[in-house]
Amino acid sequence: MPNLKSAVKRAAIEEKRRTRNHAVKTKARTLVAKARAAIHSAPEAEMTAEAIRLAMRQLDHSVSLGVLHRNNAARRKSRLAKRLKKALNEQQ
Repeated sequence: MPNLKSAVKRAAIEEKRRTRNHAVKTKARTLVAKARAAIHSAPEAEMTAEAIRLAMRQLDHSVSLGVLHRNNAARRKSRLAKRLKKALNEQQ
């Protein structure tokens, strides 16, 4: 346990940030998983485009909050787009 007043405050702030970061990361992971599932089931559907848009938006939001590194989010977005393109090509 922290003994100093500033250490107590710092611990409280860290806990607050940890819970916020966890929630943001979880939401991003969930939306990416939903987008991947939509790509797998129906790549050309309108709901797939919406799922990908939401996932990319959440990844960008995570970067703006400082939860994810910008390159990490860019890599995840790139992989989603690559997966969609591959699924669309296989269907034709």
